[in-house]
Amino acid sequence: MKHLLTIEQLSFDEIELVLSLSRQVKARRGRETQCPLRGQTWGLIFSKASTRTRVSFEVGIRELGGSSLYLSANDIQLGRGETVADTARVLSRYLHGIIIRTFAQSDVEEFATSGTIPVINALTDDEHPCQILADLFTIQEKLGSLKGKRITFAGDGDCNVARSWIFAAAKTGMALTIAAPRGYQPRPALLERAGGDIRVTEDLPAAAANADVLYTDVWVSMGKEGEAVDRLRVLAPYQLHSGLVKPGTLVMHCLPAYRGKEISAELLDARQQDIFDQAENRLHVQKAILTLLAR
Repeated sequence: MKHLLTIEQLSFDEIELVLSLSRQVKARRGRETQCPLRGQTWGLIFSKASTRTRVSFEVGIRELGGSSLYLSANDIQLGRGETVADTARVLSRYLHGIIIRTFAQSDVEEFATSGTIPVINALTDDEHPCQILADLFTIQEKLGSLKGKRITFAGDGDCNVARSWIFAAAKTGMALTIAAPRGYQPRPALLERAGGDIRVTEDLPAAAANADVLYTDVWVSMGKEGEAVDRLRVLAPYQLHSGLVKPGTLVMHCLPAYRGKEISAELLDARQQDIFDQAENRLHVQKAILTLLAR
């Protein structure tokens, strides 16, 4: 694995390798004997604000023996003035790897093509691969084998998390149902490209009835604020609440959560242990990714 740009580009074996190493990384946290990033400096270019992604990556880099350099939208803007390709070429002379959280997927991919250092996609408008790898790891921890598990994603089925889930489910043999209103469903071409057992419906109660995992994400993500009124109105029937959850069903949310919108406050509080375990696992999975990409 040279970069982590998308779930779509990962093979099943690469996913399994990340998850296997994540188990080891988590088990030995605080007792690390190996520092694969010793002497290395990794850059974080964040055009979008972040809490979990920034903190988990910076802590992970430090725990693996490296140093991090954070560059916000005020410090550097990909493709504004200097080209992405030239930015990649110059930063490759200074840094040992780069973690990018931005809007356009093409910027991340161009950086990887033009530079000479590993690139990690920490979120774009198209995909959120680090989150989904942490989700897969969490499901393994909580429910065992991934193959055959039934996942229901509720809400905006055409967001970056849902798109990454489509590819992840197809590659790992999971059955994914996306419950979303028309206009918020994934494009047919994307579903055809991914293959696998992926279904789309407007009927959330039916989709939740036999789910092993119920999953949701924010309805108004960064860059969509101008659509907030319409989004909240149209997506209101797709809130996760306790009436949808059967005993043994795992409830997941990639956070931040807006209580009373995509998930009820009652359900979030009742299932906070699993949801915050999911958040913690971002650290362990990203340390595994960094370890695999270290040179």
